[in-house]
Amino acid sequence: MQCTSCENGTLKSTLLDGLFRAHTCSNCNGNWILIEDFVAWKERNEDFSFPCSDDTINSVDSKRAKLCPVSGSIMRKFRVSEKSDFRIDYSVAVGGIWLDAGEWALLKQLDVAGSLNTIATQQYQNQIRERSTIQSFSDIYSDKFGESDYTKLKEIRQWLVNHPQKADLRAYLMAEDPYSAEK
Repeated sequence: MQCTSCENGTLKSTLLDGLFRAHTCSNCNGNWILIEDFVAWKERNEDFSFPCSDDTINSVDSKRAKLCPVSGSIMRKFRVSEKSDFRIDYSVAVGGIWLDAGEWALLKQLDVAGSLNTIATQQYQNQIRERSTIQSFSDIYSDKFGESDYTKLKEIRQWLVNHPQKADLRAYLMAEDPYSAEK
């Protein structure tokens, strides 16, 4: 198979981190992983935990669409975490993932290497979008109110949400003059 990234190297059968089957490019060191190989390995090694590295990983995520090295079809890009814009390339046709050089180390650093088989699922992608949206709103509120006031406001909100008389408390807070008999 030809490398989908550099298009110069050939993909040789290897063991990624000496653990499960992959195909590594002889030129750019990118990795082609079939999800079925990862899942089979994971089922035999249920308790295995990938070590996280504190080293800064410099991996540049290519915006260029890549072709599946097996089927030749265009691969889809999937975000791996709400904390990062980093995306992996996934072949729907074959069920394989392409990782450029350094991206496997980045997956371990982001603590998602053990979830390689779930990253390309709709449920996982929806969770990333939801957490990313929450973080965006949190950033907006923090900028608007200031960090200290926003922290205090979240505490008050949580107290109010859990209070048994929350409707009456909200009415009191929202009233222009809560001591007036006027509407």
